[in-house]
Amino acid sequence: MPFTELRSERLALRQLVPSDAQTIFEYRSRPEVSLFQSWGLESSAEIESQIESLAGREPGAPGSWYQLGITVSSSGALLGDCGFHVLGPEPRQVEFGISLVPEYQGHGYATEALRLLLDYLFFQLGKHRAFCSVDPRNVRSIALMVRVGMRKEAHFVKSFWFKGEWVDDLIFAMLAREWKTMRAN
Repeated sequence: MPFTELRSERLALRQLVPSDAQTIFEYRSRPEVSLFQSWGLESSAEIESQIESLAGREPGAPGSWYQLGITVSSSGALLGDCGFHVLGPEPRQVEFGISLVPEYQGHGYATEALRLLLDYLFFQLGKHRAFCSVDPRNVRSIALMVRVGMRKEAHFVKSFWFKGEWVDDLIFAMLAREWKTMRAN
């Protein structure tokens, strides 16, 4: 089923459109945003091509990442993006990630967006488990995962080749039943 917009009090998660490409390129190119991200960007045209490839793709199907824009409901301003990747071998598990423009960080937007995303993954797509990989030096992402109620499942030491060096990798995760219980309270 096609993705429909998700809304919270202040935010909307929506499909990305080609006109978002330049904004995404600008904030993802900033060192403070790309520091802990594994993607590399060549140009806004590359991002536009990626966005166009999402058109018509069913979210939640195994395969590549499915990215969503995080916007301010009142203005429509794009303040970041989040995405998820359904694992091919086990499609009931999903990996997710989130990026926010630095000026919008520290205002609860990432928490609000991640709650919307997790509601979507667990309630609408019926996924069993959601997880993310976090660099242990990324204290803001760690705090975000804790804030939304995720647990640290693993700390892999020097297990990930990242930007020319071996780095540690933290795995944060949550089961659908845990999320549903937490949201019911």
